[in-house]
Amino acid sequence: MKKKYVLFDLDGTLTDSQEGILNSIEYMLRAYGISAGDRDSLRPWLGPPLKESLMKYCGFEEKKALEAVEKYREYYDRQGIFENQVYPGIPKLLSDLKEQRYVVALATSKPETAAVRVLKHFGLDQAFTFIGGATLDDSRVKKGDVIRYVLKALKVERPEEAVMVGDREHDVYGAKENGLEVIGVLYGYGSPRELEDAGADGMAAQVENILEFL
Repeated sequence: MKKKYVLFDLDGTLTDSQEGILNSIEYMLRAYGISAGDRDSLRPWLGPPLKESLMKYCGFEEKKALEAVEKYREYYDRQGIFENQVYPGIPKLLSDLKEQRYVVALATSKPETAAVRVLKHFGLDQAFTFIGGATLDDSRVKKGDVIRYVLKALKVERPEEAVMVGDREHDVYGAKENGLEVIGVLYGYGSPRELEDAGADGMAAQVENILEFL
């Protein structure tokens, strides 16, 4: 079935935000006396909710993890958010989708307020019918919950008419929870093996390949 709704992840899919996120993580870890190691060792942190990564990689209990997220935001909200760049081809892709009358939305585990700031900063916000993200109180942060929230806001009645575009396994799992097909992008922070194992329905090597799957 031809798709009508296209949901995008943000980090690693629309923008290369690695520098700002990793700088913010290093700032946070230093505050807790934890060595961040080299940049490659932090790549698994890109994409999943930060609280989950803190509990997984640092052994933090939930309360401490939530406190550390606030420390992360000190740097990120001040400057890390704009240590970021749009992937080449994204503005044209969004323009093409709008011209072809697709309904375009954002579904990110990044706080919704930050996602809006990023899209406005790069002049991409007008391409989106709806911008959905996580809440600051952690009540909506898992990808499946964010996608469900976006689908509800768009009044999507037939999940088969929607597709998720993302770069990590969390995008795939969250989409599958909601009955959506998934286009995995290979230029982001995940790997072909990760996306394939999670069950992505198609792989886009480059931004311009995304349209081929719609």
